[in-house]
Amino acid sequence: MMEYKNILVMVDPTKEEQPSLKRAVFLARSYGAKISVILCVYDLSYEMTSMLSQKERDSMRQVVLSQHQRWLDDVITDYSDVPMETTVAWHNRPFEAAIKQVLSNKHDLLVKTTHSHDKLKSVIFTPTDWHLLRKSPCDVLLVKDHDWPVNGTIATAVNAVSEDSDHINLNNKVLQHAVDMSKVINANVKVINAYPGTPVNIAIEIPEFNSNEYNDSVKKHHDEKTKALAAEFEIDACDCIVEEGLAEDVIPRISHEIDAELVIIGTIGRTGFSAAFIGNTAEHVIDGIDCDLLAVKPDGFECPVS
Repeated sequence: MMEYKNILVMVDPTKEEQPSLKRAVFLARSYGAKISVILCVYDLSYEMTSMLSQKERDSMRQVVLSQHQRWLDDVITDYSDVPMETTVAWHNRPFEAAIKQVLSNKHDLLVKTTHSHDKLKSVIFTPTDWHLLRKSPCDVLLVKDHDWPVNGTIATAVNAVSEDSDHINLNNKVLQHAVDMSKVINANVKVINAYPGTPVNIAIEIPEFNSNEYNDSVKKHHDEKTKALAAEFEIDACDCIVEEGLAEDVIPRISHEIDAELVIIGTIGRTGFSAAFIGNTAEHVIDGIDCDLLAVKPDGFECPVS
């Protein structure tokens, strides 16, 4: 059974409420896990004060860190029953500070509250969420302001027809996570599989091509594969949803229709130039769903942050 035992939570000092901490505490209580909380602070003005000596700048930074430490200590007072450590880090890249802590302390889950991103800015200035999805060596839970009700729904997305061994293993890992977590939060599991429609150029270039017959054949293939995969994890065929379209469109729409409290998806984690313009399905899904997203990393994932 999949269990999270060592959770890292990123908190936001600009927000009064901390949904990520609340969600992590719930999981910690369920799994008997310990929690580490990291708060990243940075102000460029403290680095640019050239009239002050390095010692004076260090002293000023320490005052800021101490103030935030007191704030953080106050935030966690409501959760005294859960083992919890806190860190206030001075770092201009919050995702990097968090990932280094994951590597140092071998955390198995990173939890962070997420907010909507402007799509153009997401391409030019990559949000922390996207960095975490691509580079975190452990699973990432992005939390939105959405309850986890008893007898709720977990939506899990798979590519059931893939013949690639990495994708097959990731499908199995995602479904196992979904089944195990459903027992912890008393939820029902739905399996979503999106499939592509008929290529328009084929229908145009080959007049005798029967697009309806082709579509029916593709849907039947995906439907059979999805149900067979779900059956391996004792998930009923009636809980499988197979629809035509892009995964980044189908997953948010279906998760909204079934009022999912959590979407679980695998992420391969691209970096560099291709990531900026291609991205992963998980990255495209973030802004489209109104519930939490758990991004599961494949076995053997290599973290680009050292």
